[in-house]
Amino acid sequence: MPINQNATQDKWPQGKRCAVVITVDFNDVQGILSQVPAVAGREKTLSVWRYGTLRGVDRLLALLAKKNLRSSWCVPGRVADEHADKITQIFRAGHELATSGYEFEKFDELTLEQQVSSLQRGQAALKAHTGQTPRGFRLPSGNWAAGFAEAMSEAGIGWSSSWRGDDLPYFQPMRDGLPSQLVELPLHYELEDEPYFAFNLSPAVPPAQSRIASYSHTLGNMKMDFDGFYRFGLCYVLRLHPEVIGTAGRIGLLSELLDDITSRPDVWVATAGEVTDWWRQTQPQNEPSHPAQIWQQHTQNGGSNE
Repeated sequence: MPINQNATQDKWPQGKRCAVVITVDFNDVQGILSQVPAVAGREKTLSVWRYGTLRGVDRLLALLAKKNLRSSWCVPGRVADEHADKITQIFRAGHELATSGYEFEKFDELTLEQQVSSLQRGQAALKAHTGQTPRGFRLPSGNWAAGFAEAMSEAGIGWSSSWRGDDLPYFQPMRDGLPSQLVELPLHYELEDEPYFAFNLSPAVPPAQSRIASYSHTLGNMKMDFDGFYRFGLCYVLRLHPEVIGTAGRIGLLSELLDDITSRPDVWVATAGEVTDWWRQTQPQNEPSHPAQIWQQHTQNGGSNE
């Protein structure tokens, strides 16, 4: 069936066909320490993740500057405090900074009060280094508790990029069915670098010890995924990690992917904050049948938040 181009283009500004958001998770060693506690004290293993701070951040920033593209970086507050020079470098290059809380924590193991405290401390850390309170949030790990979406809104968070379940932005539902201004920019595993390339020999990362994927096959997959998002007029959220994509070889893969994306004149490459502002101004609240609304009804009726 032919695609109705008007139906897809009315979602984005100036008749653009689809939106692209480049996001970067800058966790240094905090992410792997949370996910695989056995690596604590193993400096050889930790050096795999420190590489992102040492080399990957610079390579990513240089590539984005060369292509004149802005991106959104998600950073735990502790990483901002420990690597203030990198945060200043990212900010001065014109990129958006969002928080992942303070520590890279498993939110499943925190109470709502602890989650809110982590959010606020993460915001405060980034503000201390940039002068601006971040408007975006990405879950470090796990799920947030009922009431956290409302807490994010109260803390000035305008967007989250933590959930999945769609390929267009949607509004995070609020209690009692109140209108929401908190926009979710959904993720997809196939639009991330980690499932293809994250690797450590011992301790095994990933636990199944799969091998590093073919670069050419991965690039082919990523181009095909973008083709689909472009064809249907969707919101393509690319998720990168400096230690994964910022190696000497893989940065060339990313360069080819970005060239493919930007070769089309009707693609809107924007920060998460810019897409959020547009969505809030132009799009209606979720339909009652949206999975996020059904989840909200389930939890309000006493169900689990899994």
